[in-house]
Amino acid sequence: MKRTLFILPILLIAILPVWSDELDDVLRALPGVASVEPLESTDGIAKRIVMFEQAVDPHDSQQGTFLQRIVLKHRGVDRPTVIVTEGYSNEYALHPRYTEELSDLLEANTLMVEHRFNGASSPVVQRKIDMEKAYSSMLWEYLTVENSAYDYHNIRLTFGTVYPRKWFSTGISKGGQTALFYRVFFPDDVTANVSYVAPLNKALEDGRHEKFLRQVGSEEVREKLLAYQLTTLRHRAEIVPMLDEFVRSRNYSFRVPLDEVFDLMVLEYPFAFWQWGDDESTIPGDDADAGALWESLREKCEPNYFSRNTPYTPFNVQAMREIGYYGYDTKPFEGLLVRPTYEGYMRRVMIQDDLDYIEFKGDLYERCQQFLRESDIPAMFIYGEVDPWSATRVVLPGKKKNMYVFVQPGGSHRARVGNMPDDMKKKILRILKKWAK
Repeated sequence: MKRTLFILPILLIAILPVWSDELDDVLRALPGVASVEPLESTDGIAKRIVMFEQAVDPHDSQQGTFLQRIVLKHRGVDRPTVIVTEGYSNEYALHPRYTEELSDLLEANTLMVEHRFNGASSPVVQRKIDMEKAYSSMLWEYLTVENSAYDYHNIRLTFGTVYPRKWFSTGISKGGQTALFYRVFFPDDVTANVSYVAPLNKALEDGRHEKFLRQVGSEEVREKLLAYQLTTLRHRAEIVPMLDEFVRSRNYSFRVPLDEVFDLMVLEYPFAFWQWGDDESTIPGDDADAGALWESLREKCEPNYFSRNTPYTPFNVQAMREIGYYGYDTKPFEGLLVRPTYEGYMRRVMIQDDLDYIEFKGDLYERCQQFLRESDIPAMFIYGEVDPWSATRVVLPGKKKNMYVFVQPGGSHRARVGNMPDDMKKKILRILKKWAK
């Protein structure tokens, strides 16, 4: 079948000052806008929820469309605009107190865009396909990084007729990845991208995370984490019934026996600890009973993460296909796990049978690396030093004049401009001010 580029037509409207009382009419006049509804905002900035029509396949209009949810905060057409490339659902942005760091720093408009196939922006949900049956649907073939980049590009073209000043892209974690991917596919859409704690993985089980966890932080804390894992595994007979009661109360179901879920939670524990910058005092000591061991495990490693009910299935599909993930080092636990290895656990545990055909392709990683080698356009990447995702952080090859990487000392997945050391923060703000001129 001949494949032709399909982008919804763009209506060029006159660029006029837009006040909040005119905002709805202006937005509804844009092509692709299906609805505009007001949202409460405690900061006094006009806020709207916009449903925007997108092509399921931007190269083939025959595949139909879906509606993508955008949360818009409008400061004015004379202000820059930040497009937030959320990697998951943007449900949290509906909250009246929602704010976004880069938009606040630049005093910019915000378009918080929900990722395709997540939340209210899922063609699977909108077509009322039963989720169990949806896994065999060809719709999942269209959940790709390239297609999501076209989503943001279409929004940029459309809303750029209202907001003509400079545009920036940003995102956190998978959203930070997505901001980078969007820039790789459409480098001229924005003046700069600011990606927070965004990994760039080269394989489904990349391998660098395990090495990172063997070296991060102090030896004392690493030994305490290992001791907790060993003790918890040795209390399997007492803890698995607690896990069973917990998952039954929440109607979780799994593709593997509960003992394997327990193993995976224990293996995940140090990753979660470092990712969120938890305090050493939160690790139960040698004298902890089974109840205390279980409570800490449940708090750091929610079993729903490995369940059929997880809301992260779209992410798992993307990880399997092209954005990659991490593995687990099982060597220290020989004889204590129900399986000798958990290599390939995502395929066995976190993906439905109907999606087992998905194979990882490294093309995206190579394309991003080529972009980083050959480009020197304004871009910023912010990481936390102890965050395991920084094991696969962006590394800039050679000297760059316009690309920057900042690593917050002792920082976690919560690293932001606002909590950077003063010297780093001042430098970041100077760069942003220069880009915004």
